[in-house]
Parts: sequence; C-alpha cells; structure tokens
Amino acid sequence: MSDSDVPEDDRARAGEYVLGLMAPDEAAVFADRLSRDAALSALVLRWQEDFAVLAEEIDEVAPPARVRRRIEARLFDDTRTPWWIAPGVMGLLAATLALVLVLSPITTGVRPPDEPLYHADLAGDSGTLILAAGYDGETGELYVEPYRAPDAGTAHELWLIAGDDAPVSLGLLPAEEPARLAIAAPLAEALEGGVLAISVEPPTGSPTGAPTGPVIATGEVTTL
Repeated sequence: MSDSDVPEDDRARAGEYVLGLMAPDEAAVFADRLSRDAALSALVLRWQEDFAVLAEEIDEVAPPARVRRRIEARLFDDTRTPWWIAPGVMGLLAATLALVLVLSPITTGVRPPDEPLYHADLAGDSGTLILAAGYDGETGELYVEPYRAPDAGTAHELWLIAGDDAPVSLGLLPAEEPARLAIAAPLAEALEGGVLAISVEPPTGSPTGAPTGPVIATGEVTTL
C-alpha cells in the first residue's frame, strides 16, 4: 500500500499527529494504529522528515518566558518543579522546544518563583554555570541555585553592579543547596539592567564591603 492509498482523513491526521495538534487521548489511539498499519506509519515518518528539513531553515529564536511555561505545562504534569532558567529553541516550525537546562528536583523545600521578574545565569570564563538566580517580585527575594561549592575555608559572595555604581553585596551564597536572599527594595529596583557577580571571600564575607577575592562568575540580569 502506498501513501496514495491512505484515506485522505488519515493523511491529514498524520500531519496533525506529527505537529502535536491532537489531544493526548486521540494521539494515543493514533499511535496504537501506527504499530498495526505500515502505510500509515511510513506516512508519519515522511511528515516528520519533511518538517525536520523545513525547521533547519529557521533561525533559533528565544521564546518569551510565558510561551515556554505554556509548552512546559502541556509536556509535564503539575508536580514537576517549574523551570525558568535559560531556555533555548531548536526550531519553531513544529513547536519543537528544547531546554538547555532542566531544574533538578528541589529537596530542601526552597522552591523557585513561578513568575520571576528577573533572571541571571552566572558563568565563569570557561562558560561553566556556577549560579542561577531569579527574583521573586511577590516576596522580594532572590532565589539562587548554586552549581559549584566554595573551596574549604572560603565563601562565595554575591554582588550587584548597577551601571557605574560600586558593587553592592547581596549576601553570602549557600554552599550547595538552593536558597532565597531577601533583597531591599532599592536594590531590587537596580536589578533591571544590572550585572550579578560572585567573588571568593573569607568565610564571614568581604571585610571591606567590596570584593576582595577573585571574581569567578558574572551574569547579566534579564527581564522575563
């Protein structure tokens, strides 16, 4: 049986299936048919190949955070920890979304904000992620998730650099577990367009009110 022998309705439904336009229960029934219908299965494969070629011609585009949240809500159940750290797109034609990072399950009870106003990924010179942060406008707290613990006898201190102003300490970072740092209102207003930086300091923090050790990571604060 060739593609032309597949009923017209099924040919259209195969396209809907590949694009993810079917309701979950409808897609499950259609998927079951694929295991028993070789011609229909071959048609679905051809749809996938055609869309893949078209998607290669589309430049990568970072979607608005609200779009990503809607897609994630459809892909995962409500028990999954919401993720808003550094999304990426591999091609938008078939609404294909790939996440560069996936938030690991939080076991400490400290959860990231569902609707962060600002976000920053802090990476070192090698590009290695050291910290992810998101500002919760409802609580006035900066959620931080460290990816690198400080060396023994040292601490990591977080700084906000707004324009040409001197760095302002936002506090010492937790060694390994996610945490929330209370941010005063004036500093919260300065987050937009600012830069976050991490310096290596003594265990009790900088003794001078300014970074004294090497700055190991920086990241721009972006609006979501």
